Amino acid sequence: MAIERQRVIEQDKMERRHNFDPVESNLTPEQVKLEASRCLNCKNPRCVQGCPVNIQIPQFIQAIKEGNLEKAGEIIRETSMLPSVCGRVCPQERQCEGNCVLGIKGSPVAIGALERYVGDNTKADMPEIKPSGKKVAVVGSGCAGITAAADLRKEGHEVVVFEALHKLGGVLRYGIPPFRLPRTVLDREITNLKQMGVKFHTNVIVGKSITLKQLKEDGFDAIFICSGAGLPKMLHVPGENLNGVFSANEFLTRVNLMQAGQPDSPTPLRVGKKAAIFGGGNVAMDAARTAVRVGFEEVYIIYRRTEKELPARLEEIRHAKEEGVVFKFLYAPKEIIGEDGYVKAVDLEVMELGEPDESGRRKPVATGKIERMDLDTVIVALGTGPNPIIQRSAEAEGLEIITDKRGYITVDGETRCTNIPTVYAGGDVAPVGESNAINAMGAGKKAAKAINDLLK
Repeated sequence: MAIERQRVIEQDKMERRHNFDPVESNLTPEQVKLEASRCLNCKNPRCVQGCPVNIQIPQFIQAIKEGNLEKAGEIIRETSMLPSVCGRVCPQERQCEGNCVLGIKGSPVAIGALERYVGDNTKADMPEIKPSGKKVAVVGSGCAGITAAADLRKEGHEVVVFEALHKLGGVLRYGIPPFRLPRTVLDREITNLKQMGVKFHTNVIVGKSITLKQLKEDGFDAIFICSGAGLPKMLHVPGENLNGVFSANEFLTRVNLMQAGQPDSPTPLRVGKKAAIFGGGNVAMDAARTAVRVGFEEVYIIYRRTEKELPARLEEIRHAKEEGVVFKFLYAPKEIIGEDGYVKAVDLEVMELGEPDESGRRKPVATGKIERMDLDTVIVALGTGPNPIIQRSAEAEGLEIITDKRGYITVDGETRCTNIPTVYAGGDVAPVGESNAINAMGAGKKAAKAINDLLK
């Protein structure tokens, strides 16, 4: 308790408004030793219970204390092949660090920063792989797919990952900006899988380019669907079809994957003066901070509840404020106003908080008051739903996949098995709990374990 929690060095808040370089640097070696020494090595490690993939946190921190960084890396990679990614994008404050005993009366151990340091400064050992003679198809190369592919390959199966886009990484690449997750980090983690023998095919849309039935006919013994949830949820207000209205998915994909923020891009953005992002999650923060960097003069987060109810990570909220993003609370969009086919303004309905809803948060209630705000760009970050391509193509071939009323694939909570034997699903297409990187990885691990058990 006498040792203060170690803080990473952050890029100057004014400088980082104009670049996509990482905002945070790693801890120094000296800071890592100090931070590791804060760990109490609890007999009942609540931090491990809070981690969806059950990384043995006290053990890897103990290895750091002993000066054995490579051992720390081995311990982490026994359960997670993405330490450099998770150390940067996981909501540690609600998971491992949120369960740390030190956090009861002080600051929890900076588990995320330690994991990131270990991931960045150690190499993954290639396991000895004995061929099993079995084949597994993984549909999607995001968090769930990468995790499952690693665990399946370790058991000797031939693993083929099919990615719809032209680059690998799923939402880690097209959704999360490089100032939060450097592309060199993501590429390194994927290279490790390639060295293990995992095969990747890009530009393949399962359900269009190839169907589930064809994968079965091609000799795949099991299929894991983790294609994400790429169907954006929109506002459903008048004026939403105007030029200058984007879903956060489209906006972030165009900038992150297609470099639309660059003036020489073949598909450039029309950058205006004022942009408003509707939503309060991490995706909303990513969109707002990206809008700042591509050149919008004023960027607003408009949220229908108060700051207390914001679901985004506290760190992301702080970074957004430091970078000049303005937060407007207790407002909801009523109508988007256009001129000559483009966004000109938005009418906002003033809200107040009523009784708690099913989520436990107080429900926003319209007051009837309307305020108009001049804008030229609207970005909608209200979440996403599952793209039904795979389900519809499977149904057309007589392989009906059961989904819930929202279109998400229904799976067994422990095995992630669908109603079709040998077909599994996880991640955002079949979510269990909060939608984030580490929960998707947890789903990938559960599915891989069930598939491994099946193929034995």
